[in-house]
Amino acid sequence: MTGAAWLTLVVLVAVLGLLAATGIAADAVLMAGLVVLLLAGVLTPQQAFAGFSNPGVITIAALFVVVTGLRDTGVTQLLGTRLLRRPHNLRHAQLRMMAPVTVLSAFVNNTPVVAALIPAVNDWCRRHHLPVSQLMMPLSFAAILGGTCTLIGTSTNLLINALLIEQDGTGLGMFELARVGIPVAVAGLAFIVCMAPYLLPRRGAAITEFDNPREYSVEMRVEANGPLPGRTIEQAGLRHLPGLFLAGIDRNGNSLPAVSPDQPLQADDHLRFVGVIDSVVDLQKLRGLAPANNQLDKLDAPRRQRVLAEAVVSHSCPLVGESIREGAFRNRYNAVVLAVARDGERLRQKIGDIRLRAGDTLLLETQPTFADQQRHSRDFFLVSRIDDPGPPEHRKSALAMAVAGVMVIAATLGLLPIVKAALAAAGTMLLLRCCTLTSARKALDWPLFIAIAAALGLAQAVQDTGLASTLATTFLGLTGNHVHAAMAALYACTVIIGMVITNNAAAVIMFPIATSLAASLSVSPMPFAITVIMGASASFITPIGYQTNLMVYGPGGYRFLDFARLGVPLTVLTGLLSVALIPLFWPLTG
Repeated sequence: MTGAAWLTLVVLVAVLGLLAATGIAADAVLMAGLVVLLLAGVLTPQQAFAGFSNPGVITIAALFVVVTGLRDTGVTQLLGTRLLRRPHNLRHAQLRMMAPVTVLSAFVNNTPVVAALIPAVNDWCRRHHLPVSQLMMPLSFAAILGGTCTLIGTSTNLLINALLIEQDGTGLGMFELARVGIPVAVAGLAFIVCMAPYLLPRRGAAITEFDNPREYSVEMRVEANGPLPGRTIEQAGLRHLPGLFLAGIDRNGNSLPAVSPDQPLQADDHLRFVGVIDSVVDLQKLRGLAPANNQLDKLDAPRRQRVLAEAVVSHSCPLVGESIREGAFRNRYNAVVLAVARDGERLRQKIGDIRLRAGDTLLLETQPTFADQQRHSRDFFLVSRIDDPGPPEHRKSALAMAVAGVMVIAATLGLLPIVKAALAAAGTMLLLRCCTLTSARKALDWPLFIAIAAALGLAQAVQDTGLASTLATTFLGLTGNHVHAAMAALYACTVIIGMVITNNAAAVIMFPIATSLAASLSVSPMPFAITVIMGASASFITPIGYQTNLMVYGPGGYRFLDFARLGVPLTVLTGLLSVALIPLFWPLTG
């Protein structure tokens, strides 16, 4: 090997070692390795930073905006609510959840899908007395498996596709990966349903919303043009809301305190709930319900630009002793009181009729500047902003779904390259106000983009210095000229590296090795590129291997080795099926 190849190998090993042994962020370590190769002259500046303009990276960024539009219009939450119905038993619950999640993750980035469903699955488990640890890991694994079925299923697929196009001008079709992705996903789901009850622990979440005993009183109105009028309390799903208690209904000036599950809802009914903060915040997002306070429309800022905040009333607040309505709370603070909590007491009055006391905690809908303006005010002891995207724009959900659908159709039929289709869809989401520019910016995962771009630079060095050819020769020394053995070794190596760094970086680094391996065997590089995709997606063994695994780690009450018990056999199964199926659909010659 040349000196440049040796230096590249040393940097690559150092990067992997640092990521495995320390808690330093992946983007920082990968960028540091890239800078070392740049300063050493192994890479030119153009080569080192070409990853930042890679079409795959740009497509991923655009898809983040598209998914933000789906989230901010309530589409992902609505799908979660529709999918989770009453299960017959644990296995039926796992299958009922995983099957649609797998399909959904094939078309929507799996990270927001899992983020939207975690609270829904948590509530579902409590409502039907299911062990949450038996469903959270399957939720993540189903999302990962679904991502292998289409070109836009995961960012890994898009990156490898961009590298394939750059190499010989030929990329993957929208549903080309389904040839291997669907059989692997079906087998994976079947394995999880059969084995998860034996391999996963039965535990509750490590942290639950009930750890906070503060109960809010909140009043919601049934919207006349929504889906709830005519449905019973049970049919509307309002009877057994986790963390919430339906205390009564006010209808045409009359109070119905004893609410039967068979009680039909009517337009403009006022529902009085008592519950913890997380549940009250989620209640603001339910389609067909709106805060009963008629002051919301009088706030200056549009609702999508508002935030939720908590404020504790102080003794010196001028409104102490007055009702919220009499004190003109909205006029004084440009904020609307959505709910009130008072020392565990269940307040049964309408929100506007509650007389404030010192120590009352208020849940407010207000402008983003409220927390900064009132943090040092004598009127409140404490003001804190709730990190929540705010109430969805349900009326634009059909528009958001239409935009995403047109994007998929345009890319599938070849009317537009995937990067152009994704950028057009992202711009349309912003133009139609399905999401705001602020929420889109927040959704972009900048550390992920930096890590991917840096990994692309490292991969360029692996290719240009001849290190890829050397490593490919080493592979052949271990596997001989047996193609299936070489593919299995490539899959295993990608899985191992993916356990240390991000799966995207692992795929990018292994790609030049895969193409060199194919060249050494005098076969088509496509089967080996698909093997890298499947290996990078098989992030089942550790919670740090994939972002969705980390997301379910706490809510599922898991320990580190819990993932290995189910993940190791699932990884082996995925690998065996991939190595067997890939050569059947992507011929080795050609």
